[in-house]
Amino acid sequence: MSDIPSTPEPDGKPAPRKKPEEGEGTLSAGAPTPETPRSEDSTDPAAADSTGSTESTAPAATDTDPDAPASRDADPDAPGSTGRRPDADAADAHETAEPGGTDRSSHARTDKTPPPKPGPDLWSPDLWATSPAPVGTPTVWAVLATGVLSMLLLDGGLAVNLLLVAVPAALAAYFAGRAAGRRTRAWSLVWGIGGIGLLAVPALRDAGWPSFLAVAAAIGLGSLALNGGRTWPAVLLGPIGVVNSVVTGVAWGWRGLRERFGGARRGVGVGLRAFVVSALLLLVFGALFAGADAAFADLLGDLVPDASVTGGPWRLVLLVTGLVMALAVAHTAAAPVRLDRVVVRPGRPRNRVEWALPLIVLTVLFAAFNAVQLVVLFGGYDAVLKKTHQTYAEYARQGFWQLLIVTLLTLLVVVFALRWAPRDGAGDRTLVRGVLGTLCALALVVVASAVRRMDMYVEAYGLTRLRISVLAGELWLGLVIVLIMAAGVWGARWLPRAVAASAAAGVLAFGLMSPDALIAEQNVQRYEHTGDFDLQYARDLSADAVPALDKLKEPMRSCVLNAIADDLSEDDAPWYATSWGEARARDILRDHPPTASVDGSVCASLSETTERR
Repeated sequence: MSDIPSTPEPDGKPAPRKKPEEGEGTLSAGAPTPETPRSEDSTDPAAADSTGSTESTAPAATDTDPDAPASRDADPDAPGSTGRRPDADAADAHETAEPGGTDRSSHARTDKTPPPKPGPDLWSPDLWATSPAPVGTPTVWAVLATGVLSMLLLDGGLAVNLLLVAVPAALAAYFAGRAAGRRTRAWSLVWGIGGIGLLAVPALRDAGWPSFLAVAAAIGLGSLALNGGRTWPAVLLGPIGVVNSVVTGVAWGWRGLRERFGGARRGVGVGLRAFVVSALLLLVFGALFAGADAAFADLLGDLVPDASVTGGPWRLVLLVTGLVMALAVAHTAAAPVRLDRVVVRPGRPRNRVEWALPLIVLTVLFAAFNAVQLVVLFGGYDAVLKKTHQTYAEYARQGFWQLLIVTLLTLLVVVFALRWAPRDGAGDRTLVRGVLGTLCALALVVVASAVRRMDMYVEAYGLTRLRISVLAGELWLGLVIVLIMAAGVWGARWLPRAVAASAAAGVLAFGLMSPDALIAEQNVQRYEHTGDFDLQYARDLSADAVPALDKLKEPMRSCVLNAIADDLSEDDAPWYATSWGEARARDILRDHPPTASVDGSVCASLSETTERR
């Protein structure tokens, strides 16, 4: 007989003992029956059967806990991941808020549901303390290739060599991320391909200013590809993760080298001997072939980078820089900083009157200004110029810069208005959408007016680098306003990525359209119609402008192209440091060289004549 105590019935009588079923475990004599405590978090078997859930009843971190331990869903790039971060719900609750800041998911919450745990601070050690996977052999070789190519190719300027160096660096990031268990996601591919595409601008254009913008944008897209992210902190602060890896990446790479090759000196020795023998064979036979044929010698001179010892210290700097940057990129891919976990908390909601009255007054002011612009547009500029006592050019120049500042300030007003918007219910959401939507629509009219003013400005004074740059910036600001209006209708979760993608696409289009060539083309056409031409400014343009300037008639053509030809003759860069625009300009100047008989006095007289006009 068992000594298991019986469970009393409600009336106090002991219940009859139940004989254990076949397959059930029995307890030893004297052992009390353990009771499984039930709690509110316990899983009901019936509910589990009905929903098909197989989750454990053990306590686990919820999806809204950004500080939860790493799990299968903690890293969206981990193998088998569901693609949701532990903090995704908290981030989405902030991101999917309506323009007024109202969280649509808050209506579905009950009083029993605890609020999500706040995300970590930007400088929290928990956010930056990451443990990357050990560096792998493919990553090591890709990093070494990046350093060697940097040493050999980046000494003569930036062109296609930048693309050649970026390829092994991207491979190092790919191998490091794969070793860490990260999956390549669609947005990572978009950012990565976009960054590589931006590096094509220096390979195509000789002008330095669009190339600088393209390289800066490529760095931003590269940080997004490495760290990931869809929130504003992740989009705006992504490069900080790469900068942080500049120091930690070197230590990570050195530690990985010691662990990887510390006990494999024999294999490393074999690889080094094979490399030395291959280099000796290429050196000996290449020198013999070059001595046997002059054409082959010229080919080798063009293809093989200059490895002379005269620039040894500088090449050593390039080697170290390439290695450090490649290690930083690989380390970021292996241990990205999850800036999506940083949740920007909305500001304190304001009263409807306190929030709406200033914006309504500003909207009325916008409407009045736009009404005047429409009257001027249909009534003509002559009456306005006569009344204001301004010239056509003065009216155009005065208007554009003020309207550009108005566009920038409007975006700031919208940002702060969304932060402090009332968000108590559907009425507040309707109010926010109506007021800010009307303000954004009127701001688009301001953008159109600014673009028209710049068109008048260019017609009066010609096109310059500054004017075409600010015009492109104004058009992009107008696109951002359109995106904000769309976010007010369909939600703002996609807005940070869309703004980043539009900026990168704008920089890429700006570089590919060759702004120096556009400036030269427009000014040449203006010269043909009005006789006005800024000769000194045209001389300072890059080689990209040569095809358009070649259409000028003599002696103006030679006066302009002589200066550009002199600059190109002094720049004897190898093929990998020569852009397509520079190569094309050399071909044009070789086929149709400037007239040598045109001296400085002729060019000076032409410049004075055009200035008087």
